[in-house]
Amino acid sequence: MLDFRTMRQELAETYDLAPNPDLAEEMNDTYAKMSRVVTPPDWATAAPYVAAINRLKKEKNAVILAHNYMTPDIYHGVADFMGDSLQLAIKATEVEADIIVQGGVHFMAETSKILNPSKTVLIPDMEAGCSLANSIGAAGIAAMREKYPGAPVVTYVNTTAEEKAASDICCTSSNAAAIVRAMESDTVIMTPDQYLAQNVARQVPEKNIVWWNGSCVVHESFTAQDLRDYRKWNPETTIITHPECPTDVVDESDFSGSTSGIINYVREHKPAQALLVTECSMASNISDELPEVDFVGPCNMCPFMKKITLEKILWSLHAGGEEVHVDEAVADKARVAVQRMIDLSRDLGI
Repeated sequence: MLDFRTMRQELAETYDLAPNPDLAEEMNDTYAKMSRVVTPPDWATAAPYVAAINRLKKEKNAVILAHNYMTPDIYHGVADFMGDSLQLAIKATEVEADIIVQGGVHFMAETSKILNPSKTVLIPDMEAGCSLANSIGAAGIAAMREKYPGAPVVTYVNTTAEEKAASDICCTSSNAAAIVRAMESDTVIMTPDQYLAQNVARQVPEKNIVWWNGSCVVHESFTAQDLRDYRKWNPETTIITHPECPTDVVDESDFSGSTSGIINYVREHKPAQALLVTECSMASNISDELPEVDFVGPCNMCPFMKKITLEKILWSLHAGGEEVHVDEAVADKARVAVQRMIDLSRDLGI
């Protein structure tokens, strides 16, 4: 657990982190990417951290991989690569830096370490977990295999290294349907997200898809009635959902896709008003890029993703913590499942 008092004292003694309007003005090109959602005073507070982090990245030959759920100051200010779980997994195999700082939750940092065993992988807060990843475990996968002998296990990347190691292949929300369709068996086990599995089952009716009853704390709380009410109040709004939402929620939407799919859809269609039924930072991170789109609520904040802050990223680079380690035997098996996903995705052109 981070010692916040020590962290803040040492950072204050090492870096000038006082709010700095002049520095903020010098970094206006960066601020322009988030000015609709970050106020000038907040940017003056963030700018010293952004500047210090970007200096340290160069000094230490480090890169920051940031998930689409990171806040705009991280996403636009310090990230070197941004994307969904699949994009970040692929990018993790390509980086040449010595240090990877994961702007995301713990299972993402584990994936980066699995794919880069010789590199140092840091996560700014070891407590940035995931309700979905915590819902199963290797024992749960073993129980599913016993119940459905011979069926391949397709496991969502939103899982721990041990869960990946117990699986045949991984998937993300963007490639799940294609991965499942490519399995030779008529019955396919999907873990751990029940709603992703149910939504995939409707896309791939030729397969008998069975699932674990896990779910994401962000997406499971949306209801179909919420969306029906919002559409009644705002009939012109384009509703866009993530496939981790329940199936009846997805049914109420105009489009459903992964985080990268959602971003691409909004960029292409530029609806006058868009409701992104997912994590709140999704809209914030593309708001300035698409000034013609009015992003409206509701959305849900991920309490785990929001544990990653500029302050913690700076401390991570400064102090070299918190370093992520994966047992070598587990990593070897998990690497096979992740690499199969990457290779199959490339073969399928997705």
